[in-house]
Amino acid sequence: MSRTRRDPREEREVRRLAGSARPRWRLDLPPSVGRLRRDPRREAEAARVPGAARLRLDRSGRAAGPLAAPPLAAEPLVAPTIRIIEAPAFLIAVVPDAPGGRLTPLDRQLLGTARLLADAGGGAVLTLTFGAVDGLGTAGVDRTVALTAPASGDPAMRMGALAALFAALQPRHMLFPESAAGGDLARRLAARIGETLFTGAESLTARLATRPAGNRHVEQRTAPPRLVTLAPDAQLPHTGPAHEARRLEPPEIAPTPAHEAILSVEDLPVAADALPLAEADFVVSAGSGVTDFELFRELARALGATPGASRMVCDAGLMPRAAQVGASGTVLEAACYLALGISGAPQHLQGVARCEHVVAVNTDLHAAMVERAGLAIIADAQQVMPALIAALKAEGRQ
Repeated sequence: MSRTRRDPREEREVRRLAGSARPRWRLDLPPSVGRLRRDPRREAEAARVPGAARLRLDRSGRAAGPLAAPPLAAEPLVAPTIRIIEAPAFLIAVVPDAPGGRLTPLDRQLLGTARLLADAGGGAVLTLTFGAVDGLGTAGVDRTVALTAPASGDPAMRMGALAALFAALQPRHMLFPESAAGGDLARRLAARIGETLFTGAESLTARLATRPAGNRHVEQRTAPPRLVTLAPDAQLPHTGPAHEARRLEPPEIAPTPAHEAILSVEDLPVAADALPLAEADFVVSAGSGVTDFELFRELARALGATPGASRMVCDAGLMPRAAQVGASGTVLEAACYLALGISGAPQHLQGVARCEHVVAVNTDLHAAMVERAGLAIIADAQQVMPALIAALKAEGRQ
């Protein structure tokens, strides 16, 4: 049991005499009168771990004896709340890009905007996707329709499927991302069904849609039409409770005569090392911590990633100038960026600012790239690369 020590402030207040003009204290009380407090030095000595070269303390509370606080009871796990809308007043349809079944940051911003429009009047958010997509419930989706082949073919076929669903579901608004694929699909659909399209909206509410014009010197305002495309980084994603994302069966869509001549549509794979960095979805870059570039290229091929490099590596002639990542090279918009031995100069961090996921491998725990990364491995890149290749071979990916 730890030795307790006296509290002089408490003892002084106990000895104070009331009713005197000046402070006066009683001197006939024993010195132990008052509240006793714990001695942290004595407790630290009692908690010292014996046999350790450096000072180590036992924080479990076993060494503190009777003064140790009782262990806290484990709180029961509470299942996350899922919001369910059984009878929505209307539908807000969203057509995300969702490449590879994954929501992009712009898709999440689009769903956040749709969630605000739906909650303003008791509506529900409906996604129209071409294939299964993960994470729709946490993004604020109430209903989802996953279209399959032949509706998931070229843009003309997708537009025909969306036109049929637009006529069948009659959503109050249909939102698209202002991206290469989403913007093209929205313009095709607007021309097909004869609806007005408001492109590049930066603000969207139930009553007003705005966008900049005239080199951002003028703001255009209008009541939101039924078809709208949303500009990147203009709205916030949904951060509230998850929704049920109930899957609905897609209705039968009869092909139009213009589509009957299309027998099949498929995407041809392209080698990752042949893709430009600006179009790559997965980039692995080498910095000054990489010395074996044959091993680095082998890892890039095993991961199916596009190889990149820091400015220092390109200046040394170890990688081509087209592989340079950064403000003075290529600004990436990849879904994943793996930085091997890159400390993270400011111009390099500008080049990866729009990447969704960043993984850093560095020996310096305090490197700027480690701080930017969502996942970091504090190790030598030369040792991590063969370990990753071995792990990929064990999984049969090579």
